[in-house]
Amino acid sequence: MIEVKDIVKNYGNHKAVDHLSFRLEKGRIYGFLGPNGAGKSTTMNIMTGYIAANEGTVTIDGHDILKEPEEAKKKIGYLPEIPPLYSDMTVDEFLNFVADLKKVPKKEKRDQIEKILKMTMLGDYGKRMIRNLSKGYKQRVGLAQALVGFPEVIILDEPTVGLDPQQIIEIRNLIKELKDDHVVILSSHILSEVNAVCDHVLIISHGKLAAEGTPEELEMRFQGQEHIKMSILGTEAKIKGALAGIDGISNVTFGEDTDSQGGVRVDVINDGKEDIRADIARALAGLGLPVLSMELEKKTLEDIFLEVTTSTPGSDEKPKRMMRLAKDVEKEAMEESVEEAERAGFEENTEDQVLENPEDDEK
Repeated sequence: MIEVKDIVKNYGNHKAVDHLSFRLEKGRIYGFLGPNGAGKSTTMNIMTGYIAANEGTVTIDGHDILKEPEEAKKKIGYLPEIPPLYSDMTVDEFLNFVADLKKVPKKEKRDQIEKILKMTMLGDYGKRMIRNLSKGYKQRVGLAQALVGFPEVIILDEPTVGLDPQQIIEIRNLIKELKDDHVVILSSHILSEVNAVCDHVLIISHGKLAAEGTPEELEMRFQGQEHIKMSILGTEAKIKGALAGIDGISNVTFGEDTDSQGGVRVDVINDGKEDIRADIARALAGLGLPVLSMELEKKTLEDIFLEVTTSTPGSDEKPKRMMRLAKDVEKEAMEESVEEAERAGFEENTEDQVLENPEDDEK
């Protein structure tokens, strides 16, 4: 459906995109990742025809974005990070305006807009002025305009910016539904969101494609040594003795102190291909050493992102350190807020839906 072939984009002496190639097919949600300055936004602008590449080609469903711009752009819906909205229009007026720009047939326009308002949870907001909507609802209007005309390709740049946890879950579900009939490209700095939504991930670094694959494939490819973190009741000597005869264990280290339950903290490195957790549990039980906890530590998408982007020539060690500090805070905050919304049973957050100046709707 989309083929990006050997594109290059230079800004003076700076090469923002460096011979980048990939192919995207319908039926998948693609996560587009990269640190600031990696070339993500430039690539998306080239794909949408907003700017031209110095070299290479982009074809949308067989139409070259430069040679057949009108045919190619008909097949693209784009939500930039800052939605292109006219604040003096109502939601209905704006979507009708966008439908006219996209040349949606008049006989289809009304039904199509009603369907899009329902999909984006804007059904009760059609008559309201865009300027009076909260930031989250403006983001929904931006998503709605990208869906007008039901293009084959949907490109979303940070689609959940400004949304509350309940709205994030709803938009995630909508994005998942879109993949049945569209190619969906999602660019986000929230890596936990990409991991939750996307079927395939492309990581861009310094204008190059640094890695791609499903989240599971990337985890397997970059896994390396397997760490098993445990908490065990017993002495270090007995624990070492129990683990000594297990094949695959290359190293055993102990924490300096015990945990809150009095368990010894143990880190086991497994260099073998087999899962040895059952063998460990049996060996420890045979010597009467209770296992309080056992956790298999795997590389997350965040870990892979850091490894890939900082190993690319020209990367800086400082962003690597900062990303490590920030990723745990970001992930914990996102997961806690989403879990809170799920536990609440998607209760409607009426405060966020109230207009700042609802009386303006009468004007």
